[in-house]
Amino acid sequence: QVQLVESGGGLVQAGGSLRLSCVASGRSFSNYAMGWFRQAPGKEREFVAACNGSGGSTYYADSVKGRFTISRDNAKNTVHLQMNSLKPEDTAVYYCARDRTTTRWGPMLVQEHKYDYWGQGTQVTVSS
Repeated sequence: QVQLVESGGGLVQAGGSLRLSCVASGRSFSNYAMGWFRQAPGKEREFVAACNGSGGSTYYADSVKGRFTISRDNAKNTVHLQMNSLKPEDTAVYYCARDRTTTRWGPMLVQEHKYDYWGQGTQVTVSS
C-alpha cells in the first residue's frame, strides 16, 4: 500500500509563492510518474502538472505554465510543486497522485484515471 502525504499549503497574497511537497511511502518511487491536480470549490478536479520518474520530463496545464514548476527528489521519495506569481484563481485543494503504471510518460497523464494513489490534499488560498 502506498501513502502520499502533501504539505505546504496555506494562505498567500496574489503575486506570492508557495512550495507544495508530497512524500510517498513504498518502494520504487522513481519508477512512477507523479502528478499534481487541484479542485476549486464547485469545480471538477483538474490537472496541474506531471513529471516522469526521473523528473527530467515535465508537463503543465496551460493555466500554470511559466508560473509553476514540478520537481522530484527520488532519494527522499518526494515530489514538489513550486508555485510563483499566484493568482486568486489558483485557490483550490491540491492533490498529488502516482501513475498506476511504471515507466510511462506522455500526455495521457493529464487524465485522473491514469493515477491509482492520491494524497489527502492541501489547501491553497490566494487572496486578492
